[in-house]
Amino acid sequence: MEINLKENEKIEDLQYKGLKIIQNKKGFCFGIDSILLSDFAKQIKEGTKVLDLGTGTGIIATLLCKKTKLKEIIGVEKQEEVYETATRSIKLNKLENQFKIINEDIINLNKEFEKNTFDAIVTNPPYKKKDTGIINEAESKIIARHETTATLEDFIKISKDLLKDKGEFYMVHRPDRLVDIISLMRNYKIEPKILRFVHTNKESKPILILIKGIKNAKPFLKVEKNLYIYQENGEYTEEIHKIYNDCG
Repeated sequence: MEINLKENEKIEDLQYKGLKIIQNKKGFCFGIDSILLSDFAKQIKEGTKVLDLGTGTGIIATLLCKKTKLKEIIGVEKQEEVYETATRSIKLNKLENQFKIINEDIINLNKEFEKNTFDAIVTNPPYKKKDTGIINEAESKIIARHETTATLEDFIKISKDLLKDKGEFYMVHRPDRLVDIISLMRNYKIEPKILRFVHTNKESKPILILIKGIKNAKPFLKVEKNLYIYQENGEYTEEIHKIYNDCG
């Protein structure tokens, strides 16, 4: 399919089942955190309806369309320009029947969907609290990285509202927010069930966490073995190679 690219746009080959993503080189581009979350969430059950909060380029939803047998995934993206780009990526991958996207702020989703609608929710929300860290020049980067329009609590609260009973919640975030994350998840009846720390290498502190919760589940948290991105020689670890190259 021929797709018209705009200024500063490029097509990124995901090297996975023929999937591609349109990215703006001057905007916010996806990182390894999105790749890891898509792999972490590939246990999503067959025939399920999934919501991707803050879908951005659509990278997570696009990969899950091929990594799982989900019935439908709906991405939510507030920024109109990013939403439009993701829409063209959906057409590029011929995923229109499986992946849909809406241009909306997550705090308004109770007006878009009935409660208890989704079997699973995935999200890679902004990591930094408002007015913290270095502020990027591009507005798209600020919104993607800082809680300027919706907070961590907003993401978890709307997930509680829209998940079905025993629905699954998957998120990637930063370790320094772990106490906030677990506290908010429990407060909104999403019980943390699986936690995994991601390290650059075996000598580094964790740089990311992957967490799964289940709505209205009983308490029991399983901490999985650490995930390391690089070996001592600077090459990807075997597990990272598998995540990038696994054909499902």
